[in-house]
Amino acid sequence: MNSYIILFIIAAYFGILLLIAWITGRKSTSNEAFFLGNRKSPWYIVSIGMVGTSLSGVTFVSVPGMVRSIDMTYMQTVLGFFFGYILIAKVLLPLYYKLQLTTIYSYLDDRIGRHSYKTGASFFLLSKIVGAAARLYLVVLILQHYVFSTWNIPFAVTVVISIFLVWLYTYRSGIKTIIWTDTLQALCLVAMLIVIIWQVKDKMQLDFGGMVQTLQASPHFRIFEFDDWHSTQHFVKQFFSGIFITIVMTGLDQDMMQKNLSCKSLKDAQKNMYTYGFAFTPVNFLFLSLGVLLVALASQQHIELPAMNDDILPMFCTSGILGHSILVFFTIGIIAAAFSSADSALTALTTSFCIDILGVEKEQAQTAKRTRLAVHLMISALFAIIILIFKAVNSRSVIDAIYMIASYTYGPLLGLFVFGLFTKLQPRDKFVPYICILSPLLCFATDYLVKQYTGYVFGYEMLMLNGGLTFLGLWLSSLNTKRIPTIHNS
Repeated sequence: MNSYIILFIIAAYFGILLLIAWITGRKSTSNEAFFLGNRKSPWYIVSIGMVGTSLSGVTFVSVPGMVRSIDMTYMQTVLGFFFGYILIAKVLLPLYYKLQLTTIYSYLDDRIGRHSYKTGASFFLLSKIVGAAARLYLVVLILQHYVFSTWNIPFAVTVVISIFLVWLYTYRSGIKTIIWTDTLQALCLVAMLIVIIWQVKDKMQLDFGGMVQTLQASPHFRIFEFDDWHSTQHFVKQFFSGIFITIVMTGLDQDMMQKNLSCKSLKDAQKNMYTYGFAFTPVNFLFLSLGVLLVALASQQHIELPAMNDDILPMFCTSGILGHSILVFFTIGIIAAAFSSADSALTALTTSFCIDILGVEKEQAQTAKRTRLAVHLMISALFAIIILIFKAVNSRSVIDAIYMIASYTYGPLLGLFVFGLFTKLQPRDKFVPYICILSPLLCFATDYLVKQYTGYVFGYEMLMLNGGLTFLGLWLSSLNTKRIPTIHNS
């Protein structure tokens, strides 16, 4: 397919995003609009957009590929996600709305103290900027390799242009714009997923019933693992890990909660969370089903699959096996997945840094706006720098390690919020930063020693251990201190 057609489609796609940004931002560019969309976001629009935010570009290429190694057992985690969303709607959202929070970490200031507040916000900022940059790096790398390299565009230019475009449609009105652009991108993502599945079905010369039979007959169509307790895919581990992953990576994540806090009321935010949680399950099922079909197609037509699971979908979409037009759909899907995640991360990081670190709510309106614009630009530049560092290292194993480190940083957030919500104890605030740093280090040492001496490999359950150690440290530091008044608990 002519590469200029792809370039035109990408330009048209971003043109639509910029048009949405102009429409939503032409009347209000205040900090209130940027941070919370003036608390007027329609809940159903937020719900659709959150699907796109959750499904990053890495998910777009990784989830279909993982069926080769772990079948469809990831659905056990997805089922846990759903119950996690219910807990968020019932426990965390009422607290956030009751306190009228702009950033969720300011709850820690009221409940425990200033050191805890800054610690929670810092852990979020560190994990989010590294994790979001890593996700964007992998997607830009795919686009560079399969699309932009044909025009001899340097990788650094691709990175700068990509981040500039995200900055361009988010800098004016932030969350007020993003709830609409993310809705468009979520719909594009799901549409492209369905189109690719349909192309695979046609390539295998199947009707819809035949496709369903192919899925059911595949040895990779295995969802549950109940027998091997040592397996990281055991149902109990996956299901309960899914619940806690959702609580920390959605309920305790400023990026995801900022959209919920932009809804008109608590009731609307809860409806958004229920709908989003329900929709997230079938979308992941479609991704995994696509992976099963791709493996079946490779077997049917004797196609050699790439060594890396993450390369399976890109290989099919760029090699011409599914037809040349599929590259257009793949490009739109990967861009939609990547930038629906990157734009909200950029906005959430700007919000958290402005309020939690700089305290712009204490500044006059115009001064606070200038501060927010400067921070937004600074974080955009930091995104580009981190991505270029990843490229210089040029190792996906390093990215895997970064994801592992980022996952450790959510454990202390889990411990802090659980302790604050479900106890009346008052830990010594000055010790909290040390507790939150020590807990992930102990988890890392535990993981290493257990693996060396027993062969057991921790999976997502490490998050629960991390949160538990933080909770224990907070409890120990609260001995011989006064209990807080009941009014602080939700």
